[in-house]
Amino acid sequence: MDPNDISCLNRHFGITGEVVFKEGPKGQGIIDVSNGLAMASIALQGGHLISWAPHGEELVVWLSPNARFGPGESIRGGVPVCWPWFGPHPAEPSLPAHGFARTSLWEVIEVQALENGSNRLGFRLIRSDESYALWPHSTPLELYMTIGTALEMELVTQNDGPVPVTVGEALHTYFQVSDVRRITIHGLDGCSYIDKADGGKRKRQSGAVVFTGETDRVYLESVDDCVIADPGLNRRIRITKRGSRSTVVWNPWAEKAKALGDFDQDGYLGMVCVESGNVADNVVTIAPGATHRLCVRYTVEPWH
Repeated sequence: MDPNDISCLNRHFGITGEVVFKEGPKGQGIIDVSNGLAMASIALQGGHLISWAPHGEELVVWLSPNARFGPGESIRGGVPVCWPWFGPHPAEPSLPAHGFARTSLWEVIEVQALENGSNRLGFRLIRSDESYALWPHSTPLELYMTIGTALEMELVTQNDGPVPVTVGEALHTYFQVSDVRRITIHGLDGCSYIDKADGGKRKRQSGAVVFTGETDRVYLESVDDCVIADPGLNRRIRITKRGSRSTVVWNPWAEKAKALGDFDQDGYLGMVCVESGNVADNVVTIAPGATHRLCVRYTVEPWH
């Protein structure tokens, strides 16, 4: 099936009143999900969830109004899939940051209506000559999303090759917040972290994470739930994960956001990234014939 054929996708995978395929900005294929529990939108380029909110809630997943949509463009916001490396390539910094999955086309492999009212969608990364030149390994990659009152995402890497393969990965989730200067993030107390905004120094977290400037931290051996406490939106966002030993916390602050060019004025104040993955010291090695699963579940809780 042509992954760009919107009418064909609607015939095979659309669910009347719940899951609709459409042409989005610059001709990108977009999936709109609206069931009795929640709404979401997903771009087929990147297998990229670009918005999600349970009904009655403010948006939970943030998207920059200046996000760029186009072939090969990474989207500022949503949930970029960083794979098979995170950040700069460990040996060749000229290669694409965060790998190629977030700018490659994915094919739809399943769409289901679940008994609880959620929708489950499955995607598979389409490999190309260009991606094999960057990553010459037989490692099929699939991504599953369940859209409901909770958002569940599962990134599945299979090693079909004859030798072990080491992968860096993250679900680079952007969350909408009232004001990043007023929120706190809980669940990382006592974790050691790499402070990339301070020359890569190794530090240890004490108490909740607060934001007073550019923040770019890789928390190591982080397996507990993280909670974004947001008094301005009167809610907490809980992040529960399996198969992940790293948590990345990022906000570019004013100067870097302006330099990036796809934030609007003061847009950095309304977002924070809390990313679940396996990066730096926690990259994963997958044996021949083995599978690795990175699973994350996001839920919204009342402030009190």
